[in-house]
Amino acid sequence: MIFSRVEQSPPAGPALGLLAAALVALSLGGPAKAQTTADAAIPRYEHIFIIVEENKNYAEIVDGRLAPNIARMAKHYGNATRFYSEVHPSEANYVALLGGDTFGIHDDDPFYCKPGDARPLCYGAAKPGYVDHTVHAPHLGDQLEAVGLRWKGYYEDLPAPGSDAVFAAAGGQLVTNPLAGLYASKHSGFMNFASVQSDPNRPAHIVGFDQLDADLASGDLPNFALIIPNQCNEMHGLYFPGMPTDCNAISSGLLIQRGDAEIGRLIAKLQASPAWRSSGNVAIIITFDEDSAGKRDGCCGVTPNAVSNFGGGRIPTIVITNHGPRGVTDDTPYSHYSLLRTMEDAFGISQHLGHASDNDHGVVPMNKLFDRLGLFDRLFQKLRAALADR
Repeated sequence: MIFSRVEQSPPAGPALGLLAAALVALSLGGPAKAQTTADAAIPRYEHIFIIVEENKNYAEIVDGRLAPNIARMAKHYGNATRFYSEVHPSEANYVALLGGDTFGIHDDDPFYCKPGDARPLCYGAAKPGYVDHTVHAPHLGDQLEAVGLRWKGYYEDLPAPGSDAVFAAAGGQLVTNPLAGLYASKHSGFMNFASVQSDPNRPAHIVGFDQLDADLASGDLPNFALIIPNQCNEMHGLYFPGMPTDCNAISSGLLIQRGDAEIGRLIAKLQASPAWRSSGNVAIIITFDEDSAGKRDGCCGVTPNAVSNFGGGRIPTIVITNHGPRGVTDDTPYSHYSLLRTMEDAFGISQHLGHASDNDHGVVPMNKLFDRLGLFDRLFQKLRAALADR
């Protein structure tokens, strides 16, 4: 189901305290909807890593001229050709990926902002309809902890583990100028949730790329990882004195090339890990927050004509698995809600957060891209790929 218009989005859920897996369903307002056959068919995954890039539409990335690494992986692994974001601008898409809703957020104001807030950077707080940017609802990390699994957010140029900085420049230097912030909390996702803001263990969950390197070296990886390069390396772009030419948001081609090179380095690191070479299922997903043109195209749980959640355009999403299918093109309509639902299924969580449970609005798990092949099928696909490359 694809939309290009909108209706009012549902209200945010209540604040929750997760004591055990059984409480998750109750805290979400009632029993879980019956799990579908498609949900049950998603294989269990040991690790899922998501790398989020910024502000690009499907066509400008997957054609291969500017982003050869991503285009090659789209061809070799799994390519979701009709994947849509939820809103413009960035922040709420990260929240939607983790919490199943935009919760009415439709700007990039900091996670601490509330209606009428006079604190710095809360630019829209005086406007009608402004919502609390601290979300009092559960997120994927809460669900994982409830079933004994681990999660982390890895953020390039984060000033310090658990930092509540809004922006930071190179070396972790705090800045207030959004145009100079290599790290930006608007691309965190996790920091918008009250349970993360108040978590005494936040420094173990919200970490920098130095910790990613250490975890890869030790093999002590979380079950779920959200990996966010800095704003030069994620194709967002900035404007600051001495800025590299390939970080200039106006130089879109150079910016895409830079981001694609970073993707290549990150994928190589992840695929060199013992986890990737293990018998357990591992997935690496490359997705984007929104398209570059401000289009309101959307599908699968979006609510056209709402202030938020109206659809943020068609974006690239590539699914790379160690034991899954190769050379798959999937034209099923998906959104970040579909991806959240699939991850919940993959981790054995039957309760789907927010719009991830919208069976009646086209939100379905991404079975074709997350399937696990048998040994014979994997060998056959490797042989076919080798012949195709000759």
